Amino acid sequence: MAVQEARQGTGAEGIHEGGCTCGDCPHGAREGHRRAVAAFLRRRDEFAAGQGLPVAVAHSASASRQWVSEELTQTAEAVAERGRAEGEAWLARLWLRTVCVAWGAVLALLLGEALTAVGAGWAGARTAGLTAALVVAGVLSAASWLHRARGGALAPVIGEDNRMSTSRTVAACWVLFVGYAVLLLATRLAAASDHAERDALISGLDLARGAGVVTVLAVVCGIAVLVRRVVGLRILAQRLQKVPAHRPRAADLLTDDSGRGAFTDIQYVAIHAVALLFAAVRLARRPDQLPDLPWGLGVVVLISALTYLAGKYTEGGRPVVLSVVRAREIGDLDGPIRTGDDIEIRGAGFVPPGAHSADRLSRMVVRIGSVDVHVPLIPVTGGFSNPTGSVLTVPVPADVEPGAVEVQVVTAAGVATNRCIVQITE
Repeated sequence: MAVQEARQGTGAEGIHEGGCTCGDCPHGAREGHRRAVAAFLRRRDEFAAGQGLPVAVAHSASASRQWVSEELTQTAEAVAERGRAEGEAWLARLWLRTVCVAWGAVLALLLGEALTAVGAGWAGARTAGLTAALVVAGVLSAASWLHRARGGALAPVIGEDNRMSTSRTVAACWVLFVGYAVLLLATRLAAASDHAERDALISGLDLARGAGVVTVLAVVCGIAVLVRRVVGLRILAQRLQKVPAHRPRAADLLTDDSGRGAFTDIQYVAIHAVALLFAAVRLARRPDQLPDLPWGLGVVVLISALTYLAGKYTEGGRPVVLSVVRAREIGDLDGPIRTGDDIEIRGAGFVPPGAHSADRLSRMVVRIGSVDVHVPLIPVTGGFSNPTGSVLTVPVPADVEPGAVEVQVVTAAGVATNRCIVQITE
């Protein structure tokens, strides 16, 4: 009833303020996701402490574990749904932020030119630079409006996994810079009245002067295209596991899918940021030609790009099952694996990067013979003890026929491991 009233009264003042949890406004989606996460964490810690179990299953360890896993899975799905709604709402309002950033940059350029013009006078190059900035900001604003549902002007640099792409972002920055530099020269050429000045501006576009920046532009654009191809092929070959994020973040430029800082991404962004700053200074000092990057700096950029590309070739890996043993609790007798027993699957890469949330962990499946067994979620304070990236514990269902059976793990990214043969006795 409260949600319906909020949706019907969107015109009322303050209707989406404070405790709104509906999903029809950005504030409601964000608040609803925050509350859902808090409720899930509270419930997970209660189950980890042995609280909240119904009397009907409290007497059986296996029954209580299964009941807790099902409850957490349902709650995690609700959290994931709230997270997707919050991500869509965040993208929907991102286009306005990109527009504000673009026009803020124009204002900063105007202030900078006005301050530096004190004493030196206002030259035609300053007018051309401001005009070019206005055109670029206008184009970005139009692109932001057209792609307002997908992040505005940032839509081209958001990857298929809903994360900010480092290679595309770097390439987009260089494309914008070179486009601004050419537009600056074109504006000055259109306003030039002297024949010698026009010849000087045209010669400023010669390859001999802009070879460095043109080379860097070609390298970063080629890297952006090649990285997308490499990642796509490795996913199809099941050598790289990818799970989509709820929404893109600026930190994606410097981290891997799990949120840890990645050396290859950090050095790629840092070196290109320095090179862009150097090129901007050269353009400000010589606005009559393309910025001539020294070949030493160009070689450094090339080494950085090759390092980044090599990192994309070597990241990830296919999950693998190394061994399957009978899970033994303290006090149990040693013995063979029987139906109803818990088995411990040891290996590597069971949890893909970025798949540590409960809704992703609950999608993991162990295929025992012809039976698919969902991996139960076993909560502990602050996280889960099962599943983990190297160990999984699942029960052997009664539907599994005794004898030699194959055990295989299917991760949350849909990648299947190798098969390991184990003996099941009656």
